[in-house]
Amino acid sequence: MNSFQLVVFDMAGTTVQDQHEVERCFAQAASQTDLIVSDERILAMQGLSKRFVFETLWSEQLGTTTPDELKAKVDHSYQLFTEILENHYRTQPIRPTEGCLETFEFLRNNGIKIALTTGFYRKVTDIILEKLGWLEGLDENYIGNDQTVIQASIASDEVEQGRPHPFMIQKAMQLLNISDPKRVVNIGDTPSDLLSGQAAGVGLNLGVVNGTHSPSQLEPHPHDYLLASLAQLPATLSMSSAQALTNQPNL
Repeated sequence: MNSFQLVVFDMAGTTVQDQHEVERCFAQAASQTDLIVSDERILAMQGLSKRFVFETLWSEQLGTTTPDELKAKVDHSYQLFTEILENHYRTQPIRPTEGCLETFEFLRNNGIKIALTTGFYRKVTDIILEKLGWLEGLDENYIGNDQTVIQASIASDEVEQGRPHPFMIQKAMQLLNISDPKRVVNIGDTPSDLLSGQAAGVGLNLGVVNGTHSPSQLEPHPHDYLLASLAQLPATLSMSSAQALTNQPNL
């Protein structure tokens, strides 16, 4: 297992169960602010920074408009969305995905660090982490240690640009003193997760298909393997590490 030092996980749909709740919150906010968008388009933009999604969709709907008008529309939709989303996560049960906790334990036992990245902003990220008990022990920079459940948390409003850009993965590496992206694993349930991993040049770029996207929806996007759930991650890492050792040149 020495090939990998860090696994970067997405949150909603990857480590946190998501039965399309985020999409429903988004659709509700869009409907109440007269933003016209299909369920399919909302799904396709999962994993991206939520404000960026509103900016993109309002730009398309308005066409040629003034910056002030666009900002007003985006601000209105986004503000309502944050209220709906925060209320959802405060009032509804939050559970880890299948195999998540067992995989976290496997990684800790093998000295591999865990970072969580998300298209959410920090406030709602903390609501989720606190309800799961994953916030405990993290410092003011959201960095943990060998005893905490996770070792780092990065929200989309803490980097220059969210997915599909690589900045959240790169910030996780920086926070945890990982210099080689080839020793990093990226895993998520959306196309933007996979594109982010490709942009960061990670050593292993994985999709999970029990989240918000099906195998056929993830297959066209850059990946090394698609997993049925996080329960398959330990075996996948062990296999990939063994292959890496086999392929090393003789010294």
